[in-house]
Amino acid sequence: MTLISTPEDLSAVCERLATHPFVTVDTEFLRETTFWPRLCIVQLASEEEAVAVDAMAEGLDLSPFFELMADQGPVKVFHAARQDIEIIWNLAKLIPAPLFDTQVAAMVCGFGDQVSYGDLVQTVTKVRLDKSSRFTDWSRRPLLPAQSEYAIADVTYLRDIYRFLRAKVEETGRTGWLADEMALLTSPSTYEQHPENAWARFRNRVRKPRDLAVLMEVAAWREAEAQTRDVPRSRVLKDDVLIELALAAPKTAEALSNLRAFPRGMERSRAGAGILAAVERGLARDPKTLPKIERERRNGGNGATVELLRVLLRHVSECHGVAAKMIATVDDLEAIAADDHAKVAALTGWRRDLFGAKALELKHGRLALTVELGKVVPLEWRDAAPLENGAS
Repeated sequence: MTLISTPEDLSAVCERLATHPFVTVDTEFLRETTFWPRLCIVQLASEEEAVAVDAMAEGLDLSPFFELMADQGPVKVFHAARQDIEIIWNLAKLIPAPLFDTQVAAMVCGFGDQVSYGDLVQTVTKVRLDKSSRFTDWSRRPLLPAQSEYAIADVTYLRDIYRFLRAKVEETGRTGWLADEMALLTSPSTYEQHPENAWARFRNRVRKPRDLAVLMEVAAWREAEAQTRDVPRSRVLKDDVLIELALAAPKTAEALSNLRAFPRGMERSRAGAGILAAVERGLARDPKTLPKIERERRNGGNGATVELLRVLLRHVSECHGVAAKMIATVDDLEAIAADDHAKVAALTGWRRDLFGAKALELKHGRLALTVELGKVVPLEWRDAAPLENGAS
């Protein structure tokens, strides 16, 4: 493996890589003790060479790498690209393009939900990867030979996987399907961190408008504090403490100290003052401006319908060789069970053609499911009037 650690070598290798039709890319990073991921190594490969860039090398400017990622010539090939792109976005505010994610392509081609890189390597190349260095501390130097080999394997075999999946996507006519999935990965909104949206992860943990208002403000404070200090959210406040604060809405330092899960002594610190200020802002919010609280799961009285839709989804997934998760999520199924016009991906585009239209037929008794030779088979009622574009 070639380890790049000087500006001159990095510029030269990026210039060479830019002349190829595609470049495989991977990163190694740490984020156990930080909010923002700490980039340690970047692995790059073309058809002719494979290198690793020591992103922690003293005096190394990563600008040539970012320029390569922005170059519209070579396709940037990643496996499970989201975290890698998040790092590039945080450092350079750019998203690699054009982009090909082999994990997403594998889902489109029927390899299951979130298939691992190792499984794809074994399927495509018949090679079993050595995983002994999987939990390496990539910030330590020098790298051991086994670690270097492990890192570079993440981009060398990726070349074979890319060629295989690209051909399969084209052969099956699913290029448009893949493009739809890439849209989420290539949207800046996927990677932007907005403290005011941090509450959404806990939307189902509160039931009263007042609790929601406090949760929104305290969660935003924690998110901003974690970003500013560059520490994990749990280092600022654990999730259970966040919920306890939302439910109790303490107004004084003494009230803070009386909370069971609240860290002792924190009520007298700058952070304690910040939390109390956030609680005060939450209590002052106009309830009319708050998001609507979902008081029960959408499948309420539609549990049986959702279960039937699950069976249909599995049948469609197996029949067409597409990961079920790619076609519809559990939330999609619950929404369809409750509303023929639900604003979900499963009722639009290719997903509707594949599954959504059938789901509505099943829901309204125009499609039945039976079992033949151990397999689920749909039966259509030929004498029933067809549904109009999602209408019952």
